[in-house]
Amino acid sequence: MADFSRSAKENTVTDNPSTANPAPGIRDVFATVLEAVTGKVTSAVKGTGAAGAALVDAVAEVVKSAVRETVGMGSDLVLGSKAIVLGVVRGTGETGDAALKLVSHAARTVIHHTADMGGNLAAATKGLVLGAIAGAKQMGVDSAKAASMAAQGALEGAQEAGSVTAERVLGALKEPIGGIRVAIPEPVKK
Repeated sequence: MADFSRSAKENTVTDNPSTANPAPGIRDVFATVLEAVTGKVTSAVKGTGAAGAALVDAVAEVVKSAVRETVGMGSDLVLGSKAIVLGVVRGTGETGDAALKLVSHAARTVIHHTADMGGNLAAATKGLVLGAIAGAKQMGVDSAKAASMAAQGALEGAQEAGSVTAERVLGALKEPIGGIRVAIPEPVKK
C-alpha cells in the first residue's frame, strides 16, 4: 500500500558523519515513511470522508502497511515509528482527544505488527513516544499526555501480542524518552 523506496533500508541513523548525509536521490527512513503515511492518510480522509470508526480503520490499514514495509526492510524503527505517528497526526489533521485516540490506536497497531514480524520492539516503542511528543503541538495537547497515550497504545498492542512483547515494551518505557519520563498507564481491562 505505502510506497517506500529501497533506500529506506540503506540509510539508517548513524554516528559516522561521513555516512550521515545520503547520496543525492536517496531518501532517509524518516522522510520516506512520513511522506508515505501522511499522503495515504490524507487520501483516506479526503477521498472517502472517513470519520469515526471508518477513520480509525483507514488509519490502521495505512499504519499496518507502513510497519510491514519498515520492519521488512530492516529500517531503523525509532525513525520509522516516529514518522508513522507524525504521518497519522498530519494526515488526519485531528486535534485534542480525537488526535490522541488515533495516536494510541496507531501505536497499538505498530507494536502488534512489529511483534508479528520480529522487529525491535524497544526501538519501535521509543519512536512512537518520540512521534507523539513531536506531534503534540500540532494536536493541541500537552507533550506528556501525548507520550502517555502513545505508551498506552503500545502496551495494548504488546498485550495482544503476548507477555514477552509486553515486557519488552515496558522495559523501553522505563527510561525517559525525548526528555520525558513517560507515565506508564494502567492496563486497559477488556
